[in-house]
Amino acid sequence: MKEKNNNVSNNMWKRIIQKKWFFPALYLTIAALLLTGVVWFQNSNKTAEIEEDFAELGEEFTEQTPYDEDDDVQAVMEQQETIKMPVAEEKNIEIITKFFDYEADESDQQNALIEYNNRFYQSTGVDLAANDGETFDVVASLSGTVTEVKDDPILGNVVVLSHDEEIKTYYASLQDVAVAEGDDLTQGDVIGTSGKNLFGKENGNHVHFELRKTGEEVNPEQFFNQPLGKLASYAMDESTEDEAEAEDKDKDDDDDEQEEPEEEMIE
Repeated sequence: MKEKNNNVSNNMWKRIIQKKWFFPALYLTIAALLLTGVVWFQNSNKTAEIEEDFAELGEEFTEQTPYDEDDDVQAVMEQQETIKMPVAEEKNIEIITKFFDYEADESDQQNALIEYNNRFYQSTGVDLAANDGETFDVVASLSGTVTEVKDDPILGNVVVLSHDEEIKTYYASLQDVAVAEGDDLTQGDVIGTSGKNLFGKENGNHVHFELRKTGEEVNPEQFFNQPLGKLASYAMDESTEDEAEAEDKDKDDDDDEQEEPEEEMIE
């Protein structure tokens, strides 16, 4: 019985092999299997290469310093101009009158008072003079545009520069002026020479320098050698503003018949 079944199977295979389509179909099947194997092998190699590349890339990212927003801020600050004293040679210059600060100690406050017509005024800037009392060049503290040049009978020649972020610099008590309104200056360009004026006549040959942010005077000594961005982000304390307004009101109530300098020295 078993032999009979084997004969049947053999006869069936013989009949199939004798068919015309058998060998073409066999060749196509083998070719398809070979092609599938080749494609699979190539894809497996590419996948391994991609995984290796991503692994290397991941290692590079992990080796890099983590992102820090403060680093970007610091980089921007380093690119900004630094606020300089308005003189060419700082080592030969001294501050002879300070900015009046309500929070300063008594000695500094006394050194920030200016006597004029038998009255004392709070300094809204600093007065700079040479150690030998001689005339010196006054230069632009920051790059900017000259927006005002005037000859004031009390303050002497005055030059005003405008800068970014609503910042202005003021230079008074100038003997000679080397710029004109509308000039664009680079930090360190000569504005004029120091001189004398009536308001600060006890200081002799000097320059009066003011630094303002959005119209408010700030202490220049706090910002010398500091990036411009520090002043741009500065906000005046409200209590200081109130005290300053009260002081100005007291000034207005005094004798109006005396000849006085402009209330804030430089407008």
